[in-house]
Amino acid sequence: MIRVLVVDDSIFMRKILKDILSLEEDIVVVGEAKNGKEALEKIPILKPDVITLDIEMPIMDGITTLEHIIKANNIPVVIISSQTIKGANLTLQAFEKGAIDFIPKPKDIFKMNDETIKVEIIEKIKIAAKSKVNIDYNNISIPRIAKKDFKGINTKKEKFDYIIAVGTSTGGPNALQRVLPLLSENINGTIVVVQHMPPNFTKSLADRLNTLSNIKVKEGEEGDILQRGYCYIAPGDFHMKVVDKEDYIIELNKEAPIKGLRPAADILMDSVAKLDKLKKVGVIMTGMGSDGAKGIVEIKKSNGYTIAQDEKSSVVFGMPKSAIETNCIDKIVPLNSIAHEIMSIVGV
Repeated sequence: MIRVLVVDDSIFMRKILKDILSLEEDIVVVGEAKNGKEALEKIPILKPDVITLDIEMPIMDGITTLEHIIKANNIPVVIISSQTIKGANLTLQAFEKGAIDFIPKPKDIFKMNDETIKVEIIEKIKIAAKSKVNIDYNNISIPRIAKKDFKGINTKKEKFDYIIAVGTSTGGPNALQRVLPLLSENINGTIVVVQHMPPNFTKSLADRLNTLSNIKVKEGEEGDILQRGYCYIAPGDFHMKVVDKEDYIIELNKEAPIKGLRPAADILMDSVAKLDKLKKVGVIMTGMGSDGAKGIVEIKKSNGYTIAQDEKSSVVFGMPKSAIETNCIDKIVPLNSIAHEIMSIVGV
């Protein structure tokens, strides 16, 4: 039985979450709190396995509360986040502080009762209950870089030999911060990423990663010409492909989700595998489910090199495990070795 503490300043939101979670026989809501201070007082008494945590609350906000939870209790936390730019930025801060996942609040709160949202919420609570919250990132430094923006980008096309395709989900925002900033700005390649997130969140993630990285990171846009030393994050709610039209171009579409996912790493990696003139590297990192496993097979078939994150350093080992089980992974490495592994293959 998974014991959940629901923390939200809205009594209506607490009731909706409690009603949804009560539908699952393996989940029990053991208590509610209307702010972070009350939550911290209740945790030692209620001993929850998972906490759902609103970010914007009076008395003690969600970010401050999260810091206390991770430091003192080491309990998996799923953030409840508004689908605004501010909400997305706060969610990324929460990931940096140790949150496992997030549930975006629909603009129309009554849509929380949509069947697909109910299923997603229950699934995320179950995944969080099995996830790792005590991963030690201390030995993986994040460089702090005085960073450029995208005004006046140099459009000079520099030749590159490699395309690196990355797929990740639960735990991915934190994991990407431990990989992309360690790649050289002179990397002999271009990088494309699928991180399962809704709109707004992928843009905020790309902007955040851009401030930390030597390479240039942006959300992928229709018609983008891939450039050396750039990373393109698939936008939320769009599949992203790369096609060869003399230049390598990003195409976005709203074709049906794959196993409920749009963007899907399988779609991106399958398109990358078809690029005959480029060498390929496929990387699968932490995340629930099996997205990317089929894509890894296609990249391997196209003589690409494939990497999977190991179990110990994964918040959730679902995606890497599925990729490994295809027998098409060349190397299984911990998170703090992924950037080095990519650079050793691709070079500068």
